[in-house]
Amino acid sequence: MDTKELLKKVRKIEIKTRRLSDHIFGGEYHSTFKGKGMTFSEVRQYQFGDDVRNIDWNVTARYNEPFVKVFEEERELTMMLMVDVSGSEMFGTDTQFKNEVVTEIAATLAFSATQNNDKIGLILFSDKVELYIPPKKGRSHVLRIIRELIEFEPESKQTNLAEALKFMQNVMKKKAIVFVLSDFIADDYNQTMKIVSGKHDVTGIRVYDKREEDIPNLGVVQMQDEESGEYMLVNTSSKKVRLNYAKFYQEKVDYYRESFTKSGAGTIDCRVDESYVKKMLGYFKRRG
Repeated sequence: MDTKELLKKVRKIEIKTRRLSDHIFGGEYHSTFKGKGMTFSEVRQYQFGDDVRNIDWNVTARYNEPFVKVFEEERELTMMLMVDVSGSEMFGTDTQFKNEVVTEIAATLAFSATQNNDKIGLILFSDKVELYIPPKKGRSHVLRIIRELIEFEPESKQTNLAEALKFMQNVMKKKAIVFVLSDFIADDYNQTMKIVSGKHDVTGIRVYDKREEDIPNLGVVQMQDEESGEYMLVNTSSKKVRLNYAKFYQEKVDYYRESFTKSGAGTIDCRVDESYVKKMLGYFKRRG
């Protein structure tokens, strides 16, 4: 992809997702995840040099001596976007590929965090961490994240969510808001999830295509595993083959939901041919 085409794509995504974050998600994000501000902490007796504007007149009248309100500054929040860039993310049968929807969701979240004056970081992962962009503020930083989401080419097509979660835990020493965007066709990460969710506010966003849920009866067809690259002939007219695949797929989905919910993390399911806006708004409102 040449530079002109890339910039055009980045601009297109910015216009769409910034509009969503400005008019829809900004307020919802702010009410769900507390942002920067001054919050009331306690009252104490007035001391020489205190700002008289902070005098609590009700408490002062009750005790007949001056008391002031004490405020503390909330810590600025950090959002970490963890995005699966393995081979299966390139799948799509309807209007968009999964990775295109993931890019839009990530951009919308990033602009919502920017409105809240939060930092945003990015981890792109396959079976290893492919790219890490440390958290930072500002529009230009978000645009860099979008560019990477559009044009980054991973070295591996495999998936290892546990390794990515361990990396995030190591680099993020303070509590962060973590969104994991993937199809979650993975396993062996539930123990790591428990550890990570004990420290961070984690949400899994599963992006999937309806054609992944079951195999249609098309006779004998050649298929390719997007992660291994292996080609194979599959007899889709066999009911047993179709049932086995559906069972395999559902087991992965169940594992994802159980791993996240039991560790206290949130989940959102977004199908590529449905509105992710409604799904995310519903999630924010339930949490808020």
